[in-house]
Amino acid sequence: MQGQGAAPREPADYVKRLFKMRETGLILIILALFIAMSFASPYFLTWVNMRAMAMAFAVEGIVVVGMTILLISGGIDLSVGSVTALAMVIAGLLFLNGVDPWTASAISILCCAGIGAFMGFFVTKVGLHHFIVSLAVMVIARGACLLGTGGRPLGLYTLPPEFKFVGQGAVGVIPIVIIIFVVVVLAFDFMLRKTTAFRKVFYTGSNEKAAAYSGIRTKRVIFLTTTLCSTLCGVAGIIYMARFGSAQPTFGIGMELNVIAAAVIGGASLSGGSGTIFGAILGAILLSVVSSSLALLDVSVYWQDIIRGSILLAAVSIDHYLNKRRGR
Repeated sequence: MQGQGAAPREPADYVKRLFKMRETGLILIILALFIAMSFASPYFLTWVNMRAMAMAFAVEGIVVVGMTILLISGGIDLSVGSVTALAMVIAGLLFLNGVDPWTASAISILCCAGIGAFMGFFVTKVGLHHFIVSLAVMVIARGACLLGTGGRPLGLYTLPPEFKFVGQGAVGVIPIVIIIFVVVVLAFDFMLRKTTAFRKVFYTGSNEKAAAYSGIRTKRVIFLTTTLCSTLCGVAGIIYMARFGSAQPTFGIGMELNVIAAAVIGGASLSGGSGTIFGAILGAILLSVVSSSLALLDVSVYWQDIIRGSILLAAVSIDHYLNKRRGR
């Protein structure tokens, strides 16, 4: 006989619950695209293309992690592309002026953290909205990139091999970039799911006033998540610099579209309070597969922009519909 507790779940209940998860739907869509593209193009499932796709979403995926956590807290950051480019430019200029590349990278990442703290101050202390503050910083950071470089890429041909290894090297057949990406994803996914400090991010995004009444220092949570997002942009910028051996002042234009789209497609709500790192990364993978497929099918780059924008609009519409159903 069974005890007085709840009845054990049937296997059908677990299957039903699994198919209700947003991540399951994304995995099925990605698998369907893989199958379709394997017939549509003989080059899709080649090692070269798979590696290119993985490298494309891996570094951007680090920024997606930061954006997802920020969205869960109720914020948003439009400056991620400009801050990533600025990280490259700061580190590149320091290196060209004789600073060790590792030291230059550390200083650059700290500068990006400072930019995030700057935005966090205006959001939490001045009371401005994330959208306005990050929009202003997006323009300022891009202007700083162009001012510091004269609008020309910085050729960093003398970067030492051990530094370039971060962006270009591999352990066996696995690129270092992928390893860094996986470590970042696993670390933040664990913290978001299991640690008390990161659970406060969900409470703050769900209902900031209620969270504050319950004793959570919501302003501090928002400040830290804003700083974290920009810091991860700095990390991504340094990896890009090591990968390409240069600093591009125009790099990252439109990155905010891909990053926000990936997070929202993966289940992060623009209203805050919900989202997972795993789902957001699946969103990034989906967008990378779509971009690779369109390129292999020789679709015009202009149509690619239209399709990516349409995917974002669809994801936001679904998010809005789900929030209405929850009564938010």
